[in-house]
Amino acid sequence: MFLFESIPWYSWAMFGVVLVALIALNEVTRRWKWAGLAFFVALPILLTVFVWPTTAGDGSSTGTWFHWVKVYSALLGCLGFMLIRYVPRLAKNRWMLMFPALILAINIAEAVIRDFEVAGLQGMHDGVFMVGGPWNYMNAIAGILNLLTICGWTGIIVSRDKSKDMIWPDMMWFWIIAYDLWNFAYVYNCVGDHAFYAGAALLISCTIPAFFLKKGAWLQHRAHTLALWMMFTMAVPTFVSTSPFAVESSHNPTALFVVSAISLAANIAVAVYQLFTIVQRHRNPLRDELYTHLRPYREVRDANLPAETPAVLPEPKGRPVTV
Repeated sequence: MFLFESIPWYSWAMFGVVLVALIALNEVTRRWKWAGLAFFVALPILLTVFVWPTTAGDGSSTGTWFHWVKVYSALLGCLGFMLIRYVPRLAKNRWMLMFPALILAINIAEAVIRDFEVAGLQGMHDGVFMVGGPWNYMNAIAGILNLLTICGWTGIIVSRDKSKDMIWPDMMWFWIIAYDLWNFAYVYNCVGDHAFYAGAALLISCTIPAFFLKKGAWLQHRAHTLALWMMFTMAVPTFVSTSPFAVESSHNPTALFVVSAISLAANIAVAVYQLFTIVQRHRNPLRDELYTHLRPYREVRDANLPAETPAVLPEPKGRPVTV
């Protein structure tokens, strides 16, 4: 196969199990505060003390600095988002609303650094087979563009329903798709033998809820599913490496190049469109929401505004555009 070695039926079945489990656990942890505290506070403490020092030690495929930083940064994101969701005064604090954008930027930057790091590696490193090359630099540039196009955090709100989700109306579907393409390319480039699950299944598990279950809450979905997956793989690293369900990358330079080229092209397109929007509509990306003229933005915002907040925003200059 082009991206991976042969994928037996039972690996496809496990792919489905992982996908459904992540979506289901995300639904549980976002709907009930006690579940969020159990999975993102109590469980990590127990795993940190009793499990991870053994399972994610030296020589493990999850024993690198990146995996340790990633699991705790994902958990930090979950906890920070819970503060915004459940402490009303924080949800209205403009400095606190910078936290989601900051933790997202940090997570992207971690992966960009790792892509640059892997570019010069060949063979086995930290328990993972590496095929470094120009594709790492291409995807690192895509990641930088993805980071720079984060916008509209000043418009983050908490949904009015019982789940009190953190809603980011200005995080448009095209940015999410560009992120997914970049992140899959990152995983494929840097931990290719994990990409079937940690790339494809994990990204789909937060994109499906963002498009079909709770629109506007993609970053919350992403933080929850990422934290859940990282905790699992830190505890059971053999699942993605030597278990019967493991799927190996093809380590094909052409596949690596194509995946990174698609990632770079998508993120260039988003960056160009964002720059066009900033110039045409006279928006400040550090202060304003950029996409208030788009129908998906208005639908998400109007569906989640508190009852006392006007649903219709003053329309910025220019003709409304439907995307």
